[in-house]
Amino acid sequence: MSTKKTSGGFPLVVSALAIVICLVIGVFIFKFILGAASNFEGGDAEKGHPHNILGTMYKGGFIVPILIGFLLTVITFALERFFTIMKAGGSGATDKFVAKIKELISNHDFDGAIAECNRQKGSLANVVHEGILKYQFVQNDTTMDKEAKVHAIQKALEEATSLELPMLSKNMVVISTMASIGTLAGLIGTVVGMIRAFAALSAAGAPDTSALATGISEALVNTLVGILTSACAIIFYNYFSNRIDQITYAMDEAGYSIIGEFQSSGK
Repeated sequence: MSTKKTSGGFPLVVSALAIVICLVIGVFIFKFILGAASNFEGGDAEKGHPHNILGTMYKGGFIVPILIGFLLTVITFALERFFTIMKAGGSGATDKFVAKIKELISNHDFDGAIAECNRQKGSLANVVHEGILKYQFVQNDTTMDKEAKVHAIQKALEEATSLELPMLSKNMVVISTMASIGTLAGLIGTVVGMIRAFAALSAAGAPDTSALATGISEALVNTLVGILTSACAIIFYNYFSNRIDQITYAMDEAGYSIIGEFQSSGK
């Protein structure tokens, strides 16, 4: 009996390449969009005073393109997880699918349950499909006692689940990592910017509150982008974790229904 497995998610090499591409795009945005001459007085990105928020972000320093790359990475992997987990859930609502499967199993309509799995598709349907096939297989096996048959069904469900869960949680570590390092990288950029601002003020010889205020605002840009990156990563991570838990719970619920029906059948 071949076990189905839902495919999806970036492979490891593609994931690494996607992060690199996001960082490269971050550098491109920093150089050619934030650093555009129109964002600065006199058209000088290095010495001119910024006209707008884009110019101020450019003045934030070399950490800004890294943070932009991190933010793009979060968005990229959030989209990847969204479509993968949506595919894993199947074509219909998971709760309705589980309810339908429980009804079909209680009526011993296993062919109908398998047909329902084929219509639903996805990780949940694959697990249920394997459980039903094993149910049908052991049901007519006269060499096994009932306890051994129940164990065989449980094992089939566990094996099918173990194939699906890694796909569901794949690349979640990238999003969780970005949630941690986004704020830290932003704070590093802010500290570096503050050091530069106070160093420039000290070199001027006389207090220049305008220059100090400009320097601080430029430094805080790093904190802004870092916090935005971490906030998005945390929101996406919690959302996807909740969806994975829902699918896992639906797998367990359907599996218990299959085992419970077999135990009550007296065979």
